[in-house]
Amino acid sequence: MLLRILTPLLPFAVLLAVWEVYCAAMGVSPLILPSPSGVIRALVLNRAEIGPHALATLWVAALGFSISVGFAFATSVALHFAPVIERAVMPLFVASQTVPLVALAPLMILWFGFGLLPKVLLVVLVTFLPVLMSLLSGYRQTPTAFADLLTSMGAGRWAVFRRAVLPSARAGFLAGLRISATYAIVATIFAEYAGARRGLGIYILAAKNNFRADLVLAAVVVSAALTLSLLGILRLAAWLTARGPEGRRDA
Repeated sequence: MLLRILTPLLPFAVLLAVWEVYCAAMGVSPLILPSPSGVIRALVLNRAEIGPHALATLWVAALGFSISVGFAFATSVALHFAPVIERAVMPLFVASQTVPLVALAPLMILWFGFGLLPKVLLVVLVTFLPVLMSLLSGYRQTPTAFADLLTSMGAGRWAVFRRAVLPSARAGFLAGLRISATYAIVATIFAEYAGARRGLGIYILAAKNNFRADLVLAAVVVSAALTLSLLGILRLAAWLTARGPEGRRDA
């Protein structure tokens, strides 16, 4: 277990060490490239200011992600029972993912103002499709023999879906959740960067305008920590809902 935790951290430790040595040996100005120790120092000294911005970003990302997951699940069920509609609307869903965030975020702010709604909508839009696609793909992994057995025993379409189709989509669903979670914080920061009263995005913009590269990187570190926290929560949820020791080991 300890080896599994330490192995992914080794490349980061090497990268940080090389970065620190380079900044010290080459005398790089902190205005251009602050060292990792300088970034950590800035984070500690400004934690009281960064903390509320981080909580604001986390709240928007968590809310948007939760709504996205619920909407994606309801949509996947509807499309599963109506494949004709799936073929009609899926190109529209895919096309929605081709719009660059850098163009979409200002439009959301322009249409819906500087409140909570545009940021949540942007998170939903960005994280919706991976969850939907993972669920639909998981539904198609249902063992045909199992579904046929339930049908022969008199089970209706909903009973077959609940007992055979839905459990088959668990692994794909969890994978889709992890993919979407990595996008949630980024989408929130993009929306805040375009216009917000509080959040890491507006904090990064202010730090950039003040030529504080250390604060910009400190906010980036916090955003990465928030993303890893969401992934950790999802992994814990997968472990808690797994069946048996083998399922928990795979989760």
